[in-house]
Amino acid sequence: MLSTRGNASMPFPEKKKKRFGIRSKSCAKELINDKISAESFTFRELACATNNFRPDNLLGEGGFSRVYKGTLHKSGEVVAIKQMDKNGITGNKEFLLEVTTLSRLSHKNLVDFIGYCFNGDQRLLVFRYLSGGTLANRMFGIRPEDQEPLDWITRMKIAYGAAKGLEYLHDGTRPPIIHGYLKSSSILLDEDLNPKLSDFGVAEFRDGQEKMQVSARVMKTYGYCAPEYTSTGQLTLKSDVYSFGVVLLELITGRKVIDTARPNDEQNLVNWANPRFRDPKQFPEMVDPLLEGKFPEKDLNQAVAIAAMCLQYEASARPLMSDIVTALSFLSGASVEFLRIKKSGEEEIRRSGRRRRDAEREMIGDKDVNKSRERCIKGANHQSLGSCRDRLSGGGSRTELKRLHWKGTFSSCLWFVFHFRHEECI
Repeated sequence: MLSTRGNASMPFPEKKKKRFGIRSKSCAKELINDKISAESFTFRELACATNNFRPDNLLGEGGFSRVYKGTLHKSGEVVAIKQMDKNGITGNKEFLLEVTTLSRLSHKNLVDFIGYCFNGDQRLLVFRYLSGGTLANRMFGIRPEDQEPLDWITRMKIAYGAAKGLEYLHDGTRPPIIHGYLKSSSILLDEDLNPKLSDFGVAEFRDGQEKMQVSARVMKTYGYCAPEYTSTGQLTLKSDVYSFGVVLLELITGRKVIDTARPNDEQNLVNWANPRFRDPKQFPEMVDPLLEGKFPEKDLNQAVAIAAMCLQYEASARPLMSDIVTALSFLSGASVEFLRIKKSGEEEIRRSGRRRRDAEREMIGDKDVNKSRERCIKGANHQSLGSCRDRLSGGGSRTELKRLHWKGTFSSCLWFVFHFRHEECI
């Protein structure tokens, strides 16, 4: 017989809570353990690792979390522990989503997720510690006297790595993931200055979606926000592209995205750069003075062109992250893989030329061998160029991408990149 106490239309409130609620610790653990393989820590373990979250161990602080440096007593591993604000807007459901998503991500340009703590109102994430700090601190912080400013090759290497990380989130996961919080302070550096993305908004697309409404903690960074997010509160993958363009512009210019210490017309980096994008003669004036002119002018033109395309007002006019990765891979020092392919291509040219030359000598002797040699080298160059393109494309549909089947102004930009780099390869 049903109970007559309380609301008769809801006779089993406890059962409904057990089925749909995730407020209880036991229910949350049961739900989360089915989906992730990351280690679960107790709050006591993480408190001991950080000396009870002493201020001396504080690495950084955001609007909804604090990050502490700690050492796990069991393994002795140095970690970064992100403590979510108890009074923040991230609820249990959002936290569980973030943990499950982080546990399935793996890429060399993303921070390594180690584990989590879900204990009462305490919600913490544990990541591998990176000794290089953030890109923002390295670019704009107080530098030790013995620390040189980042050179051009290192800056392009960082841009390339960050782009690879975003490409993985967009193209390497199903459903795609929007970072939603990209800025120079969310790019961490290891001891070799390799970049790793952190602070994911962890906004995912569902089947059939093109836009996504996200929580207020995502993209709440003035200066890096895409125009469409500012006006509508909606994110797309192209919103990340805009934010990446801002970071790339910071790397090129050495300027902060918002700098109130500068004159009024120079305080907003994007507004200051937009009119200069139209005149390549002004590109050298945009470069960080700390570089002291030590950069290839051709690479500068290409980098600025890529940044300009990322910062298009209309989201549909911006390139895909896969296109950006391809373009950046051709800049000086940005891709070790390209240098390897270039060297391999040169060796292939020499081998192919030798084979053809030997074959012709057997057929026609030494007579007119020089003319034949010129024809052979020309043919080998053409063959190697195709091989180089195929290797860079990775085959399949990406091959068509590298054959310059791009639309709009960005296709011209990438043609510019490919033309000069392929000439060097030949």
